[in-house]
Amino acid sequence: MQKLRPYLAFVALLGIFSFGLWAGFFGPRLLGFGSGQRVYGTATVLQQVQTLSEFVTVKYVMEKVVVLEDAKWYPGGESRVLLVAHGIVKAGVDFKPMAAADVRVSGKTIALRLPAAKITDAYLDEKQTRVVERTTGLLRLFDKDLEQTARQNALDEIRRSARLSGILKDAEERARDQIKILFLQLGFEEVKFVKD
Repeated sequence: MQKLRPYLAFVALLGIFSFGLWAGFFGPRLLGFGSGQRVYGTATVLQQVQTLSEFVTVKYVMEKVVVLEDAKWYPGGESRVLLVAHGIVKAGVDFKPMAAADVRVSGKTIALRLPAAKITDAYLDEKQTRVVERTTGLLRLFDKDLEQTARQNALDEIRRSARLSGILKDAEERARDQIKILFLQLGFEEVKFVKD
């Protein structure tokens, strides 16, 4: 009997461990919990989306050549700057303004009304932006504001070119793709996007 005690203890522990595993897997299902179907309310979904905050989805890198001349009426009074500007424009969707009315959950289908895409940032890459030519008229003093104005004009042109090239459309499409992936991973089977 003395020799059987360790074996009986081992069998008892094995039985308790097996029962624990069985209860962990099957117990909740028998009691109606954890059926594998998650239920998301509108508030929960809205919170998930808003945590993305400002979601940058597209970055355009563009170059522009800007020539800025400041001519005066007297001879030899022309100042000129030729600038090669290397700009970066980012666009995305800001989810913070979304409200409960913009989200509809029906079973495993979700319908969302996303805010319009917008340009979130635009700046010149100073390492790659350079002044190729700078001339100052004979009877003129160097105008330090001329280069600054050329840089601002270049940035405005780059921002405008990005819009014309479809950066907002690209940003909206990519935001939709990412949101769709997010909600499919959360267990939804269909993700719809509603326009106004």
